[in-house]
Amino acid sequence: MAGIKEVASRAGLSVATVSRALSGKSNVSSRSRRLAQEAAKELGFVPSYHASSLASGRNRNIGLVVPNVQRWYFSSVLEGVSETLLDAGYDLTLYNVGEQPERRSSILNDFLLRKRLDAVIAVALVLREDEIGQLLAVHRPIVGIGGVLRGASTIRIDDEGLARDAAGHLIRLGHTRIAHITGDAGLNRDFKLPKLRQKGFAAAMAGARLPVRDEWVVNADFTIQGAYAVGRRLLGTAAERPTAVFAASDEMAIGIMLAARDFGLQIPQDLSVVGMDGHDLSETFGLTTIKQDPRGQGNLAATTALALLNAGKDSDGGQPPSPVQDQEYPTEFLIRTSTAVPPALN
Repeated sequence: MAGIKEVASRAGLSVATVSRALSGKSNVSSRSRRLAQEAAKELGFVPSYHASSLASGRNRNIGLVVPNVQRWYFSSVLEGVSETLLDAGYDLTLYNVGEQPERRSSILNDFLLRKRLDAVIAVALVLREDEIGQLLAVHRPIVGIGGVLRGASTIRIDDEGLARDAAGHLIRLGHTRIAHITGDAGLNRDFKLPKLRQKGFAAAMAGARLPVRDEWVVNADFTIQGAYAVGRRLLGTAAERPTAVFAASDEMAIGIMLAARDFGLQIPQDLSVVGMDGHDLSETFGLTTIKQDPRGQGNLAATTALALLNAGKDSDGGQPPSPVQDQEYPTEFLIRTSTAVPPALN
């Protein structure tokens, strides 16, 4: 079987360049990478990742820790992380911790510290400072998605500010009777996303000197089905209906729209609805929303983790030069057909 020297000779490149190209390193030109890959294919050369791991101290494996892989947001982040790591020649190990915190502890204290993984990306999970410090002490970078993790690089959106903008859109249209669909206590466990979005809603209402009616702030579970159930109660039994609803997620917004249909209410003529997230279904339903692009967040998280690993390698064995990056991911306000002026102003 041909060796790396034969591949380098065939490609007209140095052994070091071929090694970097075939191992997925970023500091190689696209031309050199193509020449190395073509030469390796022609000669039937297969890189020994085991040997590479022994030499570099790397497993070329990054862990992704999520609360629930079945939910749209987390599966979209997974897609973004996976495609970026695949392009870089890294494996991905997925940990779905669910409702069991001991699973997270096992991942952080066992798999990572036994060096099965080179880095970890944690999604919507708050890690303690000692957990983060423990990983950094063994040169295992950590990247968080969803909120600030002290001592670690993070990627987030401004949930409170964006919720204020979403509610403000309804207020600017002339709505004064606005309901809010938020999340239950379980969803506020880590970064308290529902609470932040509810706070943004309340700030927009207060800024416009509009009352927040307790009976119009209802809890659901961030699913279409859960919001559909509370939407039927909100729209079917209230003595006075709201003219608009701000839902803390697109899935809940869609549930409200389906509940409104049951009562013969037209969107947006009778009821305006705004969501948040940019769910794949939001365009189908003509939903006005704020797109946060979780797949892009996954891309950025994986790119950040790889950059931290490369920085660590370039530090001559010392503590990796990994300055903390708190990155606010850009969003887009998409105004579609689910919002209009309230019925009284038509």
